[in-house]
Amino acid sequence: MITQNVTLDGLMLILFLVIVTGVALPFSSFFIRVFTGYMSRGIPGHIEKTIYRFSEIDPDQEDGWKGYARDMLAFNGIGFVILLILLLLQGFLPFNPENFGAFNLFTAINTATSFVTNTNWQVYSGETTASYLTQMAGFTVQNFLSSATGICIAIAVMRGITRQSTDRIGNFWVDITRCTLYILLPIAFIFALILASQGVIQNLDPYAQAIGYGPTGQQTIAMGPVASQEAIKELGTNGGGFFNANAAHPYENPTSLTNLIEVFLILLIPVTLPLVFGRMTGKMWQGWMIYTVMLVLFLGGFCTLYAAELTGNPLVKELGVSGISMEGKEVRLGLFGSSLFATSTTATSCGAVNSMHDSLTPLGGLVTLFMMLLGEVAFGGVGSGFYTMIGFVVLSVFIAGLMIGRTPEYLGKKIEVLEMRAAVIAVLVPGVLVLLLSGIALVLPNVEELMKNPGPHGLSELIYAFASMSQNNGSAFAGFDASNPFYTLIGSLAMVIGRFVPAVSMLALAGSLAQKKKVPPSSGTLPTASVTFSIWMILVILIIGALTFFPLFAMGPIAEHLTMIGGI
Repeated sequence: MITQNVTLDGLMLILFLVIVTGVALPFSSFFIRVFTGYMSRGIPGHIEKTIYRFSEIDPDQEDGWKGYARDMLAFNGIGFVILLILLLLQGFLPFNPENFGAFNLFTAINTATSFVTNTNWQVYSGETTASYLTQMAGFTVQNFLSSATGICIAIAVMRGITRQSTDRIGNFWVDITRCTLYILLPIAFIFALILASQGVIQNLDPYAQAIGYGPTGQQTIAMGPVASQEAIKELGTNGGGFFNANAAHPYENPTSLTNLIEVFLILLIPVTLPLVFGRMTGKMWQGWMIYTVMLVLFLGGFCTLYAAELTGNPLVKELGVSGISMEGKEVRLGLFGSSLFATSTTATSCGAVNSMHDSLTPLGGLVTLFMMLLGEVAFGGVGSGFYTMIGFVVLSVFIAGLMIGRTPEYLGKKIEVLEMRAAVIAVLVPGVLVLLLSGIALVLPNVEELMKNPGPHGLSELIYAFASMSQNNGSAFAGFDASNPFYTLIGSLAMVIGRFVPAVSMLALAGSLAQKKKVPPSSGTLPTASVTFSIWMILVILIIGALTFFPLFAMGPIAEHLTMIGGI
C-alpha cells in the first residue's frame, strides 16, 4: 500500500492534456494538407504516384459513398484473407526462431478478424504463439492499415458534411495511401526510435535463457521486434500486445516516461480529428464543440476511476492497512499512470492495458466498461470515434429540433429520415450486439465454468468481453475464458458487425449530406457551436448509454460495489 499526491496528479493531468491538445492543433493543419493532396508534391509525391501507377489507380477519380464503402470492404476483406493464411501457415514460414506451429483454425479466424477490424482482441499469448514474421508482416501491417481505414472513413464523412450538390466523397485508395504514407508511417517510425531509446526492445534474436531463475532454475526471456509494433499499436488505437502482459510488460512499457508517451500516442489522432473537422468546415468552433464534449466525458471518466481507486476497498482498511492498493497495477507506473492509461484505452478503441482491469474496484471497472459502451467517443478510436460522435451530433440536433420546434439542420444541411436512420445504426448497433450476445452467453450451460469469479464480478467479466469485441476495443477485463470455438466465432462476428456496419452507415450519411444544398441559417436554425448545445450533446450521450446498459451495470459493477461497502 502506498500514498498518493492528488494535487500533483491533477497538475500532471492538466499539463498532459494541454500538451496533447497543443500538438493536435498544428497536426490538424497537417491532416488538411495530406488529404487535399498538398503533400503529394515533391519527393514524397513520387512514392505516392508510383503506388498509383503500380496499382492502376486514378487519383483524380472520386467515388460516391457506395463505391467508397465497396473499396473499403474489399480492401479489408483481402487483408483478412492474407492474415488468415499467414497464421495457418506460420509453422512453415521463416523468422520463427522458436518454431511456433500454426494457429488453430478458430483462433486464426478470430485473430485475423481482430486485427483487420482494429480490435486486436487476443485469445492467445503473443510471446508463446506468434512468430516474428506473424508479428511484423501480419499484426504490425494490419495495425497500420486498419487504423488508416478508420481515419479515411472519418475524412470521407467530413467531406460529405462540407460538400454540397455532389455525390462524391473521395477515393478510398488515394485516402488510405496518403494516410499511411504521410501520417502513420513517419510518426510511428519516430516514436519507435524514441521508445527503443527508453528500453523497449527491438531485435530478431532467439529467446534468451537465464540460468538460476524460476522453479526449474531456468527462465526463458522473450525477445522480438517490439518497439516498431508498440508505436503503431498505440498511435492507431489498435491495442493488443507483443507480450501477454501487454503494456504492463517492462519490454513494452519500461518507465513512467514511456507510459506517458504511449498514452500520448493513443490520444493524439482522436484529439486531432475534431480540429481537422473544424478546419475543413471553415468554422473552428464546430470542431472545438466536439472536442469539448469529448474532453468533458474523458475527464469525467478519469476522475471517477481515479477517485474509486484512491478510495480503495473499505474491507482492506478495516484490516488496519492504510494507503491505496496497487494490486493488479504496476507500482513503477503509480496510480496516476495506471488510471490515465485505463481511461484512455477504453475511451478510445485501443485495447492496450498497463494494469489488470479485473483488479480495479467495482466503480473503477464500471468506468472502463462505461467508456466503451458510450461508443468510445471520448475521444474515440482513430476515425471511428469521430464519425460515431457525428452520429450523436445528428441525433442531438434532431431531438432538440423536435423538442423546441426548430428545423433539424447541421451546418446548413437538413437532417431527414436517411440521416437519422444512419445515425441510429451507427450509435446503437454495437450496443445492441453487447446486449444480444451477453444474453445468449448467459443461457449457455457452461458459462459459469468460464467465469473465474462468481456473482456480479463474473457478470462484469462477461459483459466486458462482448463490449470489447463489439466496440472494437480489444482490452480484456480478464477472468473470462473466451478461447473456446463458440466465443472465438461469435466474437469474430461481433467484431465485423461492430466495425463495418456503423462505418458503412456513416458513409451513407455522408453521401446523402453531400448531395444536399446548404441552407442559409435563419432565426429557426439551432446553433450547434454553443455551450448549450455541448451540454445537450453530453446529456444525450449519457442518457442513451444509461437507458441501454443500466440493467447490466446494476447487476454487475454497481451490485458488486454495494456488496463491498456493505461489508461482504
